[in-house]
Amino acid sequence: MSSSMFNGNSISISVSDDDSDEVGKMKVRVRRKRKKPGLRIRNNSIGWIVRKLLKWWMVLLFLPAAGLLLFEASSIGRKPALVSDSQLSTQEKPNFHLERKTNSNLNRLDPTTRVIGGVRQSCLKILPPEELQHLDIPAAEEPTNLVKKVVYISQNDLPYLVGNSTLSEQHTEPSRFNMFTGYQTLDQRGKSFEANKTALVHCGFYSESGGFKISDEDRAYMQTCKVVVSTCAFGGGDDLYQPIGMSETSLQKVCYVAFWDEITRSTQELQGNRIGENHFIGLWRIVIIRDLPFTDQRLNGKIPKMLGHRLFPQARYSIWIDSKSQFRRDPLGVLEALLWRSNSVLAISEHGARSSVYDEAKAVVKKHKATPEEVEVQLMQYRQDGLPEDKRFNGKKALAEASVIVREHTPLSNLFMCLWFNEVVRFTSRDQLSFPYTLWRLKVLKNMNMFPVCTRKDLVNSMGHIRKAKPLITSHGALV
Repeated sequence: MSSSMFNGNSISISVSDDDSDEVGKMKVRVRRKRKKPGLRIRNNSIGWIVRKLLKWWMVLLFLPAAGLLLFEASSIGRKPALVSDSQLSTQEKPNFHLERKTNSNLNRLDPTTRVIGGVRQSCLKILPPEELQHLDIPAAEEPTNLVKKVVYISQNDLPYLVGNSTLSEQHTEPSRFNMFTGYQTLDQRGKSFEANKTALVHCGFYSESGGFKISDEDRAYMQTCKVVVSTCAFGGGDDLYQPIGMSETSLQKVCYVAFWDEITRSTQELQGNRIGENHFIGLWRIVIIRDLPFTDQRLNGKIPKMLGHRLFPQARYSIWIDSKSQFRRDPLGVLEALLWRSNSVLAISEHGARSSVYDEAKAVVKKHKATPEEVEVQLMQYRQDGLPEDKRFNGKKALAEASVIVREHTPLSNLFMCLWFNEVVRFTSRDQLSFPYTLWRLKVLKNMNMFPVCTRKDLVNSMGHIRKAKPLITSHGALV
């Protein structure tokens, strides 16, 4: 091997003897060698950058996050000014705030569906709009079951109820029975479940001094209702949601009635919902109840929920909607789909989570909906009466959810609701516990439609409870 110098450069380049005269090739090799220092510089620069990133990565992440927080804080600070600039009235401001909280469900009309046999179907098969416009209420028919008439026990029946004894002698044990409910004894309770041609039963409104006072003007309006959709909010618990999805025919033939007390009226006025001079808010006729009979607001709510036939004596059909929900279907269409089509007198939603009353009792205690002692008293009585642990009665699921109740006001369905109400008063106010017992004990109620949970979800937009109901206050200002 030999070596040579190129242009006096101190770089030594080795070549073979065979290639020593090929200067062109030597030049190529020289250029490649001169690139190496630059490559090393770039590699060093990249390494320096990587080391700096590894050292300061937390700071680099923090700076954009801090900037975003400052931007959001400045945006929040500007929001009251936007409301003020738009000159929202005191009445509009609460509605603006409420709509922001509930707009995910409010006013939704999209159908709820489920997959059956590999095919997606609507949960509620309601008639198309063109047929709903011509839907009419069918003519009344004579009851075909055993119960033809229901007589409601009142204070005027006192000689029959207690014989020669006084009322105080008959009612010595602590209970929630009062002058609104009457003081039903266990013997009267047992006889009330006997299905006779004429049924005699306690069913609220026992005495004129029992409470749940309605003005003459409101009562006159309620007497005109043939089909009614009703709800209630006592103690300021929930807001009022306007019904949607109805046909023009239903608007002409259906009453929408919401029962409030004075606490709810005051709460709603603060929200900007004031009752008009015609007693309406939107489609809802607001009926103010005075002198509520129970200190438990949940129990007060059972009166319009279960005793609609007493409140609307001329009505043939009713649809109950819990205050936490927005009714979103045509009422006449719902009656056709859930009652008329299946020849049912009562339609109610199945319970989505449980089927047994005993399983429900455990859940009630676990969720602190009632005390263990209250629930045990109720279950002890039901076991003594022979209530089985079956999950189905009369071919129907035993447990109901009961936030939506659709029914025809027949003697038999009216009797069922009276019996159910009495159980709720006697034991806990959790009506899911007493429904299976009442259904099992009144064995003649066969034509009932227990619809699935997805049908209930199609009937209403669920908003959830907005606030807790406030306790009742006596005339002396003390809590009761």
